Amino acid sequence: VKSWADAFGGELYSIVTKYSGSLLLQKKYKDVEPTLKIKEVDGLELVKKFSEQMESMLQRKVEAVEDFLAQPNACCTGNCLTLSCCLSLFHCLHQQFDYYNSFLINEKDENDNYVELGDEFILEPNEHFNNLLVNTTYSDIQLPTNVYNKDPDILNGVYMSEALNPIFVDNFERDPTLTWQYFGSSTGFFRLYPGIKWLPDENGVISFDCRNRGWYIQAATSPKDIVIIVDVSGSMKGLRMTIAKHTIITILDTLGENDFVNIIA
Repeated sequence: VKSWADAFGGELYSIVTKYSGSLLLQKKYKDVEPTLKIKEVDGLELVKKFSEQMESMLQRKVEAVEDFLAQPNACCTGNCLTLSCCLSLFHCLHQQFDYYNSFLINEKDENDNYVELGDEFILEPNEHFNNLLVNTTYSDIQLPTNVYNKDPDILNGVYMSEALNPIFVDNFERDPTLTWQYFGSSTGFFRLYPGIKWLPDENGVISFDCRNRGWYIQAATSPKDIVIIVDVSGSMKGLRMTIAKHTIITILDTLGENDFVNIIA
């Protein structure tokens, strides 16, 4: 056992040393060691300074979220005062409103023309986002394959959430520590900043649906107690059981850490 433990410990040390960069850190420290000095500091003042910096950082995050939440409400209030205004808005959207669809951007047809909802969308590598190709000027819209991208409800929601674009940009400029900002809709569209090109899976399907993500479910619903009863009799063999299992897995994927579930078969 001792021999096994020594071998395991040696292998673990080797892996940690390789991937933690500890040797490189030691080398850098030795390079600057002659110029380093020990300076006495006031611990209380240091903690106070860190506390103020932390408070300032968190306050910027709070302000970003407050601006983010307030904008759709203001936009909706401004566009939905009367029934006639709503009808006019619907007609306008249905006839001419377009947006940047993250799946279709920069796509062209056989005549070398940009496809509908796929206009030119400049993407550049950005170090802040791990050198991913992004557009820090605009957000774009992601939709799962099973949601129609020109549905009137989608167009209305996308149109009203357009006002978030300047909020996203302003938040990012004021607080460079921010990374992704996004807005998930109950109709299924997902507005993401900075804008990216969304790629489908190997079957050409975009299965990501913001409404199934834990952060959306926890915000939109209260904790749940669920009992799932599954018929496992002979009549459920084959395709029926496959569909039942897939349905159960889909239900389980929507549950969060505050939910309770039991399965009876």
